[in-house]
Amino acid sequence: MTQIIVIAVVALLFYVLSRSFAQNQHTYSKNQFAGFKLTKENLAYSELGLFVALSAKVAKADGRVDELEAELVSNMFNDISALFPDPEGTKKLLKEIFDEEKDAPHNIDPVAQALYKALQNDLHKRQKMMEFLVHLTYIDGTLSHSEEEMLGVIAKHLRFSEADLASMLERFGAHHRNSVKESSIDGAYALLNLASTATNDEVKKAYRSLVREYHPDIIKSQGASDEYLKEATEKVQEINAAYEMIKKSRGI
Repeated sequence: MTQIIVIAVVALLFYVLSRSFAQNQHTYSKNQFAGFKLTKENLAYSELGLFVALSAKVAKADGRVDELEAELVSNMFNDISALFPDPEGTKKLLKEIFDEEKDAPHNIDPVAQALYKALQNDLHKRQKMMEFLVHLTYIDGTLSHSEEEMLGVIAKHLRFSEADLASMLERFGAHHRNSVKESSIDGAYALLNLASTATNDEVKKAYRSLVREYHPDIIKSQGASDEYLKEATEKVQEINAAYEMIKKSRGI
């Protein structure tokens, strides 16, 4: 590829969901939410609100939501809120739901059970959401014991076997291991289009700018090939590994 393709993992998730739903006439679209009565309660108990709640718990499973996870979550809010008639109002409520749920690990069972109930007849949606949660745990470069335990609880409620989860963990873990192995500090700067003399603020701005620039409008991105999805998934891991390497080398 002649141009760096950088997309947030969540964009990949909702792209795959949208593409598959279109084939099954279950597409997430603005029309689907045109008559949605936007209240915090309604949003929190919708399938997307429940998914945001689980994402919050997974992001905080290791004790904190780090910078890469926060960037990913921000893009998730943008994708979801764009589906609703009042995007800004929706985004505000999603942030409130996320902030409340990330500090409430005790209710993970009822939230996961509620999501299963909402999607019990749609295995594909459940699988893509589970895969996103696995992606989320790897975005900071490591999978902690607490994150793995939480994924196990969620997988069980969403009716995935231990073997199913192990397969997801191995697949996404392999992407991360490969990207880290191939990285060097010089390569990390090059991947972010930076000189090694860039300031810390410039490093952060470059990373965020690339994400914003190449983050696709998921509603309009249907039709990309499976090969594009594979390349995009791998590129996400490369970009995050590069950013983490630069941060660690600078102690930031």
